[in-house]
Amino acid sequence: MNPRRTDVTAIDATTERFRARPFANLPVARTARRLMALSAVAALPACSTIPRLPPAPPVPAPETEQVSALPPYRIQVGDVLQIRLLLNPELNEDVTVRPDGRISTTVAPDELAAGRTVPQLAAALRRDYSSQLQNPHITVVVRSFAPTRIFVGGEVANPGEFISVGPAPTLAEALSRAGGLRLSGDDNSVFIIRRGPNNRPEFLSTRFDAIEHARDPNADVTLAPYDVVYVPRSGIAEVYRYFNQYVQQFVPISWGFSYVVGNGGSSSGATVVQAPAVTPR
Repeated sequence: MNPRRTDVTAIDATTERFRARPFANLPVARTARRLMALSAVAALPACSTIPRLPPAPPVPAPETEQVSALPPYRIQVGDVLQIRLLLNPELNEDVTVRPDGRISTTVAPDELAAGRTVPQLAAALRRDYSSQLQNPHITVVVRSFAPTRIFVGGEVANPGEFISVGPAPTLAEALSRAGGLRLSGDDNSVFIIRRGPNNRPEFLSTRFDAIEHARDPNADVTLAPYDVVYVPRSGIAEVYRYFNQYVQQFVPISWGFSYVVGNGGSSSGATVVQAPAVTPR
């Protein structure tokens, strides 16, 4: 066997393989193939976290029982109430619910109003007025409603105070008014701070991820006045913040890379591609 001929045959075979896949053995080609594969997987519709949902009707269906099913309105701090006496109009007056939840009238100097329904407050005032009047006929009318104040903070686009008149907003409505969650927000850990008995704050968990991924509409809970909705940072965001605050400030790091194209990696006659260095900020 001719050794020289064997070498030529081997070189020819290597040349043919290089023509078919010229950059198969280079790191750049492997990285490009991996990126293309990941892009194809991300584009698959089966990877969507939103399940199949029924189509929305063009016009909402009328709900005749919806109004009767709503809970009765409870008086809030800041509501303006009209106190009307049918047989004693000289005692008619308008009162505002104080910050402590009570009202003061000419006959009843200190009666609890906040948290009660209108019929409950009217019954309590009848008992108060019975000490001065015989069989008083009292009617309570909510003249103006106090605005509902909700606070949204944490990892949202526009944190702050949001004021609305009427029913209190839901969790999804409050987060929508705040511009939605940032990329650094953790949708699995959204919680509510609410004032409980004796004005003591308490933490309440939510399931906002069930709303975000259309898994359970009942997770869109109704908020109470003065609730604070807070969106914490995700675990990845916390790691990045730690790196940014405690590592980069003291250890300047520059990232860059280079690779050689041509001649099987030898330096003679090769083209060196140098990527720009990137300094994290």
